[in-house]
This record gives sequence, structure tokens and C-alpha cells, in this order.
Amino acid sequence: MTKSDLVKRLAAANPHLFQRDIERIVSTIFEQIAAALERQDRVELRGFGAFSVRTREARVGRNPRTGREVAVPAKLAPYFKTGKELRERLNGA
Repeated sequence: MTKSDLVKRLAAANPHLFQRDIERIVSTIFEQIAAALERQDRVELRGFGAFSVRTREARVGRNPRTGREVAVPAKLAPYFKTGKELRERLNGA
């Protein structure tokens, strides 16, 4: 599902709201999640899951074309862990 698909479904489920308002709401939610992750805060959506930031340590990798060693710097990566309710729903429990 894309962001525009989500907006369309929410608009269909809430005909009393304007689509442009729903687009603004969805964009604001995504922006706030991204801003929290930039601050390295954890974002938990009960029943759905939690977003957090993990540090990937510096390492030595290999250039697949030449086989030469390349230094890969440390970096931050987003991480998502599903919530219990979502896991149960996916597994039919």
C-alpha cells in the first residue's frame, strides 16, 4: 500500500472529511515519526509496533566488482519491531 492508497482508503471510510485534510494528517504523522527517529527517540504504536534507531558499527566490507577491502563507516539505521497484536493477527491466532 502506498501513501496515496492509504489516503484514498481513509477518505472512503470518512466521507465527512476532505481528502486534502486527510493527506495533511497522514503527512504530519509520518513527518513526526521521522522527526522522532532523527532525535533517536522510540516511536511506539500500541498493537502495531515500534520504530527505533539502531547503530550499525563500522566494518570492513568488500567491493563486489574488484574484491578489494573497503572501510564502511558506522551509521544509524531505522528498525521496526512488530507489536504482539499485529503478529497474532498475521498468524491467525
